[in-house]
Amino acid sequence: MTSLTRGQVAKLLGITTEAIRFYEQQGLINPQRATNGYRKYDQDSIEKLKFIIQAKGIGLSLKDIHDLLSIKISPEQHTCQEVKNITQTKLHDIEEKILHLQRMHNALKVIHNRCCGGDHSAEHCTILTAFAETPDDPM
Repeated sequence: MTSLTRGQVAKLLGITTEAIRFYEQQGLINPQRATNGYRKYDQDSIEKLKFIIQAKGIGLSLKDIHDLLSIKISPEQHTCQEVKNITQTKLHDIEEKILHLQRMHNALKVIHNRCCGGDHSAEHCTILTAFAETPDDPM
């Protein structure tokens, strides 16, 4: 494959040119410059962008992606455990968020189920009064 322009790469990968520019500014990719000064993206840059897109898709941070790309560039100087530690940390973060969302879901379901949903005045609506209760109040 010959070198592509930023616009061509964006179209090929289904991302914006601004995203590519951002990843370049963050030091995740370093495209070559043509004699006219335009950036040219070779197969290596495209593969790195694919990697970045996949990693962002599973929620990895830019720092995590930078670390993983560094490991990918010189894998003989790193261990699989280093890679696993990065994903383990992200898994832990996601599991904590899931627990938090489950607590939110359960609390909302309780107050939602208390409301009759009738067409009378909301003056004594149980959902509205539930938000006025202190967190230690039983729902």
